[in-house]
Amino acid sequence: MNKIEGIFAASLSIFNENLSLNIDKTILHAENLIDQGCHGVAIFGSTGQAQLVPISEKINLLSKLSTNKYKEKYLIGTGLNSLGETINLMKISCSLGFNKFLIMPPAYYKYGDKEAINFYSKIVEKIPESKIILYNFEKLCGYKFSVECVKELVKKFPDQIVGVKDSSYNLYEDLKIENFSILPGSELKLLKGLELGCSGIITATCNVTAFLSRKVYDDFFSRKQQIHNEKLCNVRKVFDQFNLISGLHSFFMNENKIYENILPPISLLNNNDKKKLFDDLKKLNFGLKKT
Repeated sequence: MNKIEGIFAASLSIFNENLSLNIDKTILHAENLIDQGCHGVAIFGSTGQAQLVPISEKINLLSKLSTNKYKEKYLIGTGLNSLGETINLMKISCSLGFNKFLIMPPAYYKYGDKEAINFYSKIVEKIPESKIILYNFEKLCGYKFSVECVKELVKKFPDQIVGVKDSSYNLYEDLKIENFSILPGSELKLLKGLELGCSGIITATCNVTAFLSRKVYDDFFSRKQQIHNEKLCNVRKVFDQFNLISGLHSFFMNENKIYENILPPISLLNNNDKKKLFDDLKKLNFGLKKT
């Protein structure tokens, strides 16, 4: 299998006024991100509020997505604590032709490397055709992968454990595994990560920085002068002042009112924060166009 490399957005989910998932607009949003420069898109990552979306709606979207023109470019997040439900959703995804997954270990419960290895082992044993990107984000799930844990999982399942999204940033500088994808979770780590041999990024803010991120990525491999990275990092820093989901939905709702629909307990930015978001982006001369 080819390594998973490039610029990936953790795509937003779009909801109707009654808070049901708008499948067509969610898919269209993902397509637009690929058109703007993303090599691929993670569907139902944490940015897509996956932990809050009913499984039935996820399945309906995957069914529609299975005929999509960019089918090979999608990573499927599970967003589930339950081992059984994770396996069931992955089986359905595989039956629809999706086998690349972004999987965070369960939240809330306390455990260590041994238990994390057992969790992923159970998944691989049931779905050996899966290609899994580990999702390392202690802030959300309470567990942080160690370098040793990732190496052990890859040693045990070299054909299934194919990468890691590192949003805790304790791995991307030190983890070295041949033919293994390492993808930090922020544009702030993109250029440094590429210099260290990382494969790209998977980030929430690529929903708005797809073009800039792709320019930095392409310029690195073309050995061109980096003239976009400073602006890219500054845009990320603006959004980092806020909850990323709240900030992104507040940003996009200026373009389309449907983005104001967001699943509780998440909320949009308050008026003061929204004003600061747009004022700070204006200072950077940043908008959705190719800037």
